Amino acid sequence: MNGRPEITDVKTITCVGAGTIGGGWAAYFLARGFTVRIWDPAPDAAERFTRLLEHAWPALAELDMVAGANQSDWSVHTDLAEALEGADFVQESAPEDLELKRDLLARIDAAAGPGVVVGSSTSGYGMTEMAVRTTHPERFVVGHPFNPPYLIPLVEVVGGEGTSTEVVDWAAEFYSAIGKSVIRMDREVPGFIANRLQEALWREALHMVDNGEATVEQIDRSIRDGPGLRWPFHGPMLTFHLAGGEGGMAHMLDHFGPSLKSPWTRLSAPELTRDLYDSVVAGCENASDGRSISDLMAERDAQIVALRTMMRSTAEDGKAT
Repeated sequence: MNGRPEITDVKTITCVGAGTIGGGWAAYFLARGFTVRIWDPAPDAAERFTRLLEHAWPALAELDMVAGANQSDWSVHTDLAEALEGADFVQESAPEDLELKRDLLARIDAAAGPGVVVGSSTSGYGMTEMAVRTTHPERFVVGHPFNPPYLIPLVEVVGGEGTSTEVVDWAAEFYSAIGKSVIRMDREVPGFIANRLQEALWREALHMVDNGEATVEQIDRSIRDGPGLRWPFHGPMLTFHLAGGEGGMAHMLDHFGPSLKSPWTRLSAPELTRDLYDSVVAGCENASDGRSISDLMAERDAQIVALRTMMRSTAEDGKAT
């Protein structure tokens, strides 16, 4: 099955699902100048997306991403075939329910035009297990974004056993062409890359809350005012490379390697008891300090924009010298 459009010929994108991730994708595609068709069966889908778009557009504008884009060039559909008509690319962002995704991808496969590539925003499932009911698994690929997709550039791209190499290449090139930072994974990995790292930190945080060793506010501060300040520039591996001084990573491993098996390293998640659940929820309410979800989103987006602007300026200065 071929007939894939050239990257430059992609004009219309269908976003299947318009929740936090799907709506974020739709806002980003709009900002990049595409016509966006949204499929979502929820009766308030249009209203929810309107609110998200009104929130996202100023941040996108600050990053110079909306020049020439039409903020109104979108439509919401409750009929999947209608939403897919004329689509040059599809981004699926349905809830993380394996049976739901299997059924939905099969329906997309039956209705989307021949050769149209379908990317999935799944954060945990592999394409091999999701595409089992499709007739053309070769055109299905994971394009795993990070929240909010309209501001965080990373996308992890990986195919399933039935995905053609050409489709993985096409998807990686497409996401790159629209301004995303793409990791083209060589093979399927449970949880992908970034989520695996996030989840390791998340497990440790839950253990500390559960054991009364740290509060939600202390945990967030420990990353926000600590290693989180280094990671935008070097990431965790080069950060540890620098921690080894002139000996680099080799010295780091020689010096600290034995501690990797120390008892504070947790390899399994704690049981989510009611007490732990209540502690985490109450801790987040306390840390929010009266700020609504909308307030926190605005705060987050403003800081991401400021950081990305600063990093872009630093990179440009480095090239100039």
